[in-house]
Amino acid sequence: MLAFALAAALTVPPACDLERPHGGPGCTRAAVDALPMNAVQAVGTHNSYKQAISPAEMAVLARTASQAAVTLDYAHPPLAAQLADGARQLELDLFHDPEGGRYARPLGQSIPGATPYDLAAFRRPGLKVMHAQDIDYRSHCPLFTECLRQIRAWSKANPDHLPLVVLLNLKEDDLAGVPGATPAADFDAAAMAAIDREIRSVFGVAELITPAQVRGRRPTLREAVAQGGWPRLGRARGRVMFALDASADQVTRYRAALGRAGLAFLNVDEADPDAAYITLNDPLAQAERIRRAVAAGLIVRTRADADTLEARRDDPRRRGAALASGAQYVSTDYMQADPRLGSYAVRLPGGVTARRRPE
Repeated sequence: MLAFALAAALTVPPACDLERPHGGPGCTRAAVDALPMNAVQAVGTHNSYKQAISPAEMAVLARTASQAAVTLDYAHPPLAAQLADGARQLELDLFHDPEGGRYARPLGQSIPGATPYDLAAFRRPGLKVMHAQDIDYRSHCPLFTECLRQIRAWSKANPDHLPLVVLLNLKEDDLAGVPGATPAADFDAAAMAAIDREIRSVFGVAELITPAQVRGRRPTLREAVAQGGWPRLGRARGRVMFALDASADQVTRYRAALGRAGLAFLNVDEADPDAAYITLNDPLAQAERIRRAVAAGLIVRTRADADTLEARRDDPRRRGAALASGAQYVSTDYMQADPRLGSYAVRLPGGVTARRRPE
């Protein structure tokens, strides 16, 4: 099986658009659909739900925490627009809020001149999606279930899309020590169970790529992906994979709550029995580790830019390293350039949605 997958990968030219094969030599739908999903490279977005901080709030932040203001000064269009533009990896930050209302009175809204923001969704129970309570709370989908519905609606309207990877970050203590800030609730066992429950409330298991599906009858996920266990693109099209991009302690809690039944792949060390996905965000310093992880069958997410720095400097080094690294998903805050900063943007060569990942 692994030899077949490698042979199929070698027949598909690097310039072939894997989402829409053009039918030329090696770039047919049949050849592309024979590839395993970890043979793909695509661009995705970081903090995909994020709306811009309002000007009045940003002005206060710039006076009181200038470096934070610089790093938070970016935004994305709605999720469906990003997917239509070619994003095949999204990232959602989750906050636990089982009773609702915990984050419904952000400090930023008390600033004179702050742009009004509808907080009705924050008053409802359920996991919330935002970057930082009180200061960077504006979201295209404040409820996790609403984000999921938006993703599913786009997927159903575009059933031939390559598999989508949705990263989940669990927020607990980002604003610890900030005067007046609402403490984030811990992700206890009930919160971990809520992640999977809310995913199941929107997606059927047949619409997902799950650890259990990839593991199959093999003892561990690590063995499964090393032996070619990822589904072929022909089977993975139109489906969604979730990955818990969380701390080691949070991963331990998720495992304890859900065991092998969990829907999310775990960001764990390459030697872990559950290793199938890993976040390696620095393609310059971690280039060799990315190469080894990909060679071991793991799916890797890296970042082309961070904290708005590359865009402000029009610095292509990290972007170039990310695209050359072999990582399957290259995350950015700039699928489209921010005209305030210049021309920096991250796209695959030739403008394709996805290509065969560099070897």
